[in-house]
Amino acid sequence: MNNGKYVFSQLVDFLPKRIFDMIIKRHDGDKWVKTFTCWNHLLVMMFGQLATCDSLREVACIVDSIKNKSYHLGFGTGEIKLSNLSYANVNRDYKIFKEFAYHMINLAQSKRIDRPFELHGKFYAFDSTTIDLCLALFRWAYFRKNKGGIKVHTLFDVVTQIPTYIHITEVKVHDVNAMDDIPYEPYAFYIFDKGYYDLARLWTINTIGSYFVIRQKSHLKYEIVDGEELLGEEDNVLLDQTIRLAGYQTKKNYPSMLRRIVYYAPDLKRTFTFLTNNFIIKAKDIAMLYKQRWQVELFFRWIKLHLRITSFWGNTENAVKIQIYIAVITYCLVAIVEHDCQLGRSTFNVLRVVSRVLTDKTPIRDLFLTSEIIDDIGEKNAQLKFAFTD
Repeated sequence: MNNGKYVFSQLVDFLPKRIFDMIIKRHDGDKWVKTFTCWNHLLVMMFGQLATCDSLREVACIVDSIKNKSYHLGFGTGEIKLSNLSYANVNRDYKIFKEFAYHMINLAQSKRIDRPFELHGKFYAFDSTTIDLCLALFRWAYFRKNKGGIKVHTLFDVVTQIPTYIHITEVKVHDVNAMDDIPYEPYAFYIFDKGYYDLARLWTINTIGSYFVIRQKSHLKYEIVDGEELLGEEDNVLLDQTIRLAGYQTKKNYPSMLRRIVYYAPDLKRTFTFLTNNFIIKAKDIAMLYKQRWQVELFFRWIKLHLRITSFWGNTENAVKIQIYIAVITYCLVAIVEHDCQLGRSTFNVLRVVSRVLTDKTPIRDLFLTSEIIDDIGEKNAQLKFAFTD
């Protein structure tokens, strides 16, 4: 890493600007623009995300306070006013940032695909998070009489720890409906909580040649085709059965056999029952995969706390989507930096450190030279909390 450059500028060096310029050209993003370009807009918003600003006014104030560094931070040579930022968020096409976000997702995933994991293959956790919005300000996000909001449906790669698919909908869209838009891959595993229990859609996953892991709902009618009762002393697996659904409608929605696994979680002192269409991997690995679902919950938690998508910097739908996609770009950028600099830290840990020293000139690698890796207590608590619970 070059000495003498601000930490934020060092991060920006990892962004594929040529790709972003091609996207801008496709969408005519800089047409009639003289100073505050799409690139400047992206970097200012990313700086605000990393600096955990609560409002667009705070972003403008911080940028103004360091205007002698603006050029070297990539913000351009012109004065960045609150009105300029607000106008850009309202009028600049969010699809520019959406397209670049998916390029960053693919880039981060390709770089981190060799991360060590217990099993070989592709494993995704799918879930959504609801972001409440003030109906008086966000009338386009109407949900109930006195409430507004949006849902961010996310497909999270548990191996690379990168969100691979983002789908933004109204709150009233039920979670199971979002399953229809998932870009399924043959032989990949998809992990769902009980909110996505829909046998017809699970059957669709099966016909594609993909695998799913989901918690069983209570009062399920089924017939045991084959199975054994296990002691569970070593792997905490109590039952591993092959079942056939018995109800008329359930059998119609899912006409094939399923694997039913009962697992005891000693740390939570609870039993959990899983259903899957995979009959090959070990029962304890099925439980381990479901435990990995906490990663998408942790991603939601961190992106809300540290990348500011709960306090929006604009009231229009376009401004909200720009902020969400730039948050994803920022997260993927930090994941790429962690990989390329071989920092040996979690993405969340790197985010926490660099956000405190954005205008420092220390090389990024030197920020992580300590031999002792500091435990992320919040991350461990979240892992325990979200491991099996829905």
